[in-house]
Amino acid sequence: MGKSNRILSIDIMRGFNLVLMLFVNDIFVPGVPAWLGHVKADVDGMGLADWVFPGFMFMVGMSIPYSVGNRISKGDDKIALLKHILIRTISLLIIGVLMSNSRAVNAEFTGITKSLWSFIMYTGVFLVWNNYNEEKSSKYLIWGLRILGVLMIIPMVIIFRGAEDRIFRFNSWGILGTIGWGYLVAALVYMWFRDSISKASVFVAIFLIINMLSKLHLLDFLSPARPVLGTIINGNAPFIILSGMLITIILKNYAEKNGIKTVLIISGLGIASILAGFLLRPWFIISKIQSTPTWGLICNGISMVLFALLFWIIDIMKKVNWSLFLRPAGANSLTVYLVPDMFYYIIWQFSLPFLFYKQADNQALAVAGSVVWAVVMGVGLPVLLEKINFRLKL
Repeated sequence: MGKSNRILSIDIMRGFNLVLMLFVNDIFVPGVPAWLGHVKADVDGMGLADWVFPGFMFMVGMSIPYSVGNRISKGDDKIALLKHILIRTISLLIIGVLMSNSRAVNAEFTGITKSLWSFIMYTGVFLVWNNYNEEKSSKYLIWGLRILGVLMIIPMVIIFRGAEDRIFRFNSWGILGTIGWGYLVAALVYMWFRDSISKASVFVAIFLIINMLSKLHLLDFLSPARPVLGTIINGNAPFIILSGMLITIILKNYAEKNGIKTVLIISGLGIASILAGFLLRPWFIISKIQSTPTWGLICNGISMVLFALLFWIIDIMKKVNWSLFLRPAGANSLTVYLVPDMFYYIIWQFSLPFLFYKQADNQALAVAGSVVWAVVMGVGLPVLLEKINFRLKL
């Protein structure tokens, strides 16, 4: 558990979170238990699905001290680090915008079905951002495939039409774009302040306050910048990602010296975060859709307590074997998150009967089917992707 060693429970928790994400994304069928899904925007509360996305953002934050830290250890200066951070951010923004628009494709105005448009777009994304083996493959072949990917994406952007013939929206960030903006803030903080707990804590507090001020409409004077910088101005995504980053910084500072103390610190912070969320409830409802500070605090608290438990079991008690089936998904999370969408679009395009379990009048079948889908896509698929060495590199 030294400063340079990867902590296994991070990959295991990210894999667990990803399997849950695949499950809740698949289970949207009328009639399934409400607690499994999202709560409506104006309702004070949350379901299982309302924790999954912030849990994923939290894990993005936990990975930053390793991804950026590894580049620092290899000798990257601040210019090289900044270039890496900006490229990764822009990549997340581009893919996020493409994914967000794909959900709004209108077949009548676009000229092709939503499934075909999305399949072509995703294929282009995989060709552009695939982690090619540069030692075994010709650089001309690699660049040719990447150019082909670009040539597949650009026409999809041009022909895109949504409802009422609206054109492609370049600032519709979606899930990955939201992560991209939060990653940018947290990675820059880590680049400048490295493993300083106090300085990371200050930025966590700053973005929590920004989130509160935004929800109180005290930042409305920044509205002209919201179409581009709205995620940062809202403060919620940077707050969650910075919180995950802070936990890894705590691990890097204390885990090797005293693992049990580290577990107590992280779980204590988690409980305090949950309590703080409920204390703020009279002023802010718990709402994922509104990205309220209460929701962010409670979700952070759940992530911290869950991670402390996994860290204690896996990295301290060395009870590892039971969890290893989740590691492939955790180690290749972005690819595993995107590839199942390709299967959806193939199924929908050709009307294949694989989603027969989505029955509104049979909750048990709908839930069981989504569990099987999540296991196949979140446990079986990552093993296959690992064997063929297929992964995206941002």
